[in-house]
Amino acid sequence: MTQGKTGTELAEPPKKPVTVSINGNAYRADEGECLLTVAERVKIPIPHFCFEQSLEPYGACRLCMVGVVHHGKTVMETACTLRAKEGLTVLTDTPDIVKYRTILFELYLAEAPKSAVVKEMAARYGVTKTRFLRRVDTGDPLGGACILCGLCVRVCNEIMGAGAINFINRGPYTVVNTPFTEPSRDCYGCGACAAVCPTHAVSLEDRGGERILHSWSETKVPLSQCVSCGKYFAPAALEKSVLSRIEPPLRDDLEGLCPACRAKKLAKKEILAATGGDPGDA
Repeated sequence: MTQGKTGTELAEPPKKPVTVSINGNAYRADEGECLLTVAERVKIPIPHFCFEQSLEPYGACRLCMVGVVHHGKTVMETACTLRAKEGLTVLTDTPDIVKYRTILFELYLAEAPKSAVVKEMAARYGVTKTRFLRRVDTGDPLGGACILCGLCVRVCNEIMGAGAINFINRGPYTVVNTPFTEPSRDCYGCGACAAVCPTHAVSLEDRGGERILHSWSETKVPLSQCVSCGKYFAPAALEKSVLSRIEPPLRDDLEGLCPACRAKKLAKKEILAATGGDPGDA
């Protein structure tokens, strides 16, 4: 008979501390830690768009390039995919990196001419103009603010498992949208795409009993209505998916209630129990 593991055995092994050098200064880090998070922790600015803690780094935006010094040679790598190890030596503002970063910001200013986020970040690094021209599409459902970082696509596929959106077309015609740019039947309406979008390009709206995903071909997702207060509180398909995976299952008397009404009901039950009342009256 196999015995269960103890709490000690289940605990993660302690992370090995290492020393890394950034711009000539030594800093402590955990071995294998993302260098971008190390830099953020010690207040060293490295621009980036596509890094998201909930997703595996993949260096799509290329803005977080740093110079890694090895045997006297410096090679550029993305800080989000670079892992801390003993003796790692990194430079963040060499002339080559500044030049590379400037060109990238110019490209992003052309790619997302309506993005206030891109303009603000570029200006912070001294870039206010672009030599690259692109016609503004007034009918763009992402409002001229998408930089094609892919975070919305990744969170929809890798975390939510919905696959409601993806890249469409190729080359300069690449965009993100639903298949055939038609309203999606797979969208949960969770809003994760909007939450991770670094340029706030994704637009959605709760109107009446529906959540309307304006950016995704005007996809409409029904909202659940609280049986107690009558407020709409969550996409129905998302609520159903989440409740099906809860262990132990949600109590019958809490089903159909919004979070606020659930909290009130639970609080009332605890108060009645503590004061000698009948919890069944909650």
